[in-house]
Amino acid sequence: MKVTDAFEKVLKSYETYYDVAREKTGSIFAAEATFHSHDEQFFLMKSAKIGEAESIEYVFFAKEEYLDCEKLKKLDEVAWTKGLERVKPHSNHRNTDIALVVVSNRIAEDVAAFIPKIKHYKSYRFGFQGWSHYRLIVLEVSSGQVVYNRQGQSLKKLFDNIVK
Repeated sequence: MKVTDAFEKVLKSYETYYDVAREKTGSIFAAEATFHSHDEQFFLMKSAKIGEAESIEYVFFAKEEYLDCEKLKKLDEVAWTKGLERVKPHSNHRNTDIALVVVSNRIAEDVAAFIPKIKHYKSYRFGFQGWSHYRLIVLEVSSGQVVYNRQGQSLKKLFDNIVK
């Protein structure tokens, strides 16, 4: 499988539930995806609202021929920063998660050991106005290896299906 084919497969799997936008040339990312969920709970009628929660996820996709630690650090920093710029905490904000998915033909040996150490977390008003978690997934096409950070483990099943 080629990097482009794997990348298209990853994007296709996200298009079902996310709004996927391919980036224009000059951007560090090849595509971005957004998921927005708004949940309300009420008692008997809508005017008797019990609770409300809003969840958002921003996913940044990068396509690389070769991924080393320097490039990964740059992608990581830009994804986390761009994601946090979009967060608008308020009383009904539950979470805004940020994810980075990198599809690469080959990765450096030290990258696989470095990925699980990457983690970001931010809470807003001591968690009363939500939080942000960071997921990182790197897919090495040549070997079929997928490496995740701790939060990215939740996407393991999805990416195992993509690699197969």
